[in-house]
Amino acid sequence: MSPPVPWAAVRLLVRPDDEEPATALLWASGCGGLEIQPTTTAGDLPIVAYFPARPGLLEDLAARLAALSPLGLELVPVPDVDWEAQFRASFQPFSAGGFRIVPVWDEGPRGADVLVVEPARAFGTGTHETTRLCLQLLAERCAVAAPRRVLDLGCGTGLLAIAARRGGAGLVVATDNDPQAALSARAHSRRNGADLRVLVADGLAALTGTRFDLVLANLMAPLLLRLRDELAAALAPGGALVLSGLLLSDLAEVGAAYAPLGAVVSRADGDWAALLVSA
Repeated sequence: MSPPVPWAAVRLLVRPDDEEPATALLWASGCGGLEIQPTTTAGDLPIVAYFPARPGLLEDLAARLAALSPLGLELVPVPDVDWEAQFRASFQPFSAGGFRIVPVWDEGPRGADVLVVEPARAFGTGTHETTRLCLQLLAERCAVAAPRRVLDLGCGTGLLAIAARRGGAGLVVATDNDPQAALSARAHSRRNGADLRVLVADGLAALTGTRFDLVLANLMAPLLLRLRDELAAALAPGGALVLSGLLLSDLAEVGAAYAPLGAVVSRADGDWAALLVSA
């Protein structure tokens, strides 16, 4: 068992109208939990988000949140709470995309349909709607034909990459620009007995010229729009994209941007959505 993960608390101050995109960006950045606090006397909305502590966390969040022009962003003291114990108490095994996702301390049977995760190591433990949607669309695609080569872009824990390997993919490349996420993906690949190629890389520059039968991109709408041409170039003929990290309000714009690449199918879970684009 890995040692307890130290936590950091970040206080973000936004306009009330920006609550939804702000919380979406925080979850997509690896947030392990957040608290919406009462509005200030000036009418602004404070959000306290908790992350596994790491160097450069505040700077990374500032860059990700820049488009919202936040009114404040700072590290604040973390309450004296046993976060690991709280997370263990709240994390229960569940099913998604034909898989059973269980935490490392679960002592149940470990068949081929079981994915073992160590919560709080990185984003992508399956508990968020976007990860579950990706698992669902991945299962649908693999049921049609097992992809030979898969790319998991922004892999976090590597859960989606491991699921693709279990779905019959021959080669699975998992990339993330966060070295800690890459370490987590490697640890999860070993724990699940899945052979992955894990790279620390920003975007697709390190993979120029490589084509994949399936590309998984659980990112955010602005990034998916910006990477549209690069993702298209990484797709092999007849391949498919699984795109998530989308709010329902993002579906029309992102769907229209990717429609020229092929047939687009959407799935939703609460306020979140994902797209399967089949070339």
